[in-house]
Amino acid sequence: MGATATVDPRERDLHDVQAELGMVEGFDVAMEMSGVAVAFRTALANMAHGGSLAILGIPTAEISIDVNEIVFNQLTLRGIYGREMYETWYKMTVMLQSGLDIGPAITHRYSFREHEAAFAVARSGDAGKVIMDWTA
Repeated sequence: MGATATVDPRERDLHDVQAELGMVEGFDVAMEMSGVAVAFRTALANMAHGGSLAILGIPTAEISIDVNEIVFNQLTLRGIYGREMYETWYKMTVMLQSGLDIGPAITHRYSFREHEAAFAVARSGDAGKVIMDWTA
């Protein structure tokens, strides 16, 4: 879908990645999807002034953060669980009508008769979007 880099903060320092990408200030937008404390704190520490951080991962324990980073960098943090149904449907409709190709996000297709395999690959963590065809 156009991403040029993914980072595991346990293996690479996010600040070094910014330098490699030629970034001067920080990230305008970040999506923390793991719920891992070090990943969340690293994303927070590497945001641009006025940036937005979407918190999608569900931690297994409390995560302490330096609130000064949020205040002084004027960051917006947004916890997201589930979906904002109608808002996201409308936005996606406009993007699709504008030519967005979501094909690269679809990693697996199954007939509904193969539902067990479809759910297994979706649970595995090794899939993007899994499609079950109800007509096949």
